[in-house]
Amino acid sequence: MAEEVSFTIGSPRGSRTVTVSYRRAGSGDPLLLLHGIGHHRQAWDPVFDLLAAERDVIAVDLPGFGESPALPEGTSYDLRTVVPTLGALCEELGIERPHVAGNSLGGLLALELGREKLVRSVTALSPAGFWTPAERRYAFATLTAMRRGARLLPLPVIERMSRSAAGRAALTSTIYARPGRRSPEAVVAETLALRDATGFDETLAAGVAVRFTDDVTGVPVTVAWGTKDRLLLRRQGIRAKHTLPGARLVRLPGCGHVPMNDDPALVARVILDTSR
Repeated sequence: MAEEVSFTIGSPRGSRTVTVSYRRAGSGDPLLLLHGIGHHRQAWDPVFDLLAAERDVIAVDLPGFGESPALPEGTSYDLRTVVPTLGALCEELGIERPHVAGNSLGGLLALELGREKLVRSVTALSPAGFWTPAERRYAFATLTAMRRGARLLPLPVIERMSRSAAGRAALTSTIYARPGRRSPEAVVAETLALRDATGFDETLAAGVAVRFTDDVTGVPVTVAWGTKDRLLLRRQGIRAKHTLPGARLVRLPGCGHVPMNDDPALVARVILDTSR
């Protein structure tokens, strides 16, 4: 069941209240899970129980995504705002320096949390920010087209498409290498999450200037990349390794951009190994 927490952050206009929806279960060291742009916390469902068997797992809807409301008016979706917001969330939940795993945008945020020494380990799955300008333009154009498609399709059409493997592939093959494994209900829910994400446009706009160029030191870091990632191409993993020479670089054979659904056991093992 989803829970909700509200807390205060600073902004150019003074203190503002942020509300975040999350799911928490398990016991052990705390582990924060961060999804990608246009997605929601349910992206982690395939690995959630595997992780919760050994960790106190908190999967969040980032502000402006899933069930979390948009950031307060006038508050930016850039890293300088979202990273401290996640730090304030952890403080409100009583979590001191959790382990963190993130995918895509969530992977970038996880690395930034590591750079700020707000977490005790980082697992970044196909993290954003290691692109060339051309690769970023391609990824952003693809994401924009996916959102446009989600907004044009009436709900009955989305539901009908989700009931066939071909339809699920049409809706999600950009992010999954094995879209047929995703349940019809999950495909409908994540298509609606992409359609309705209030933070999508501002997050994408803030990402135009983003490149991750600084090393993350003092905490264990794993960067993992699906060999069939069609959104952020796997050669970006090699670039990430050059930027983060102390990080472990892991191949995820047969996995797409959102690998948790393509190979839950492998992804869970990579996260648990990093967060020992």
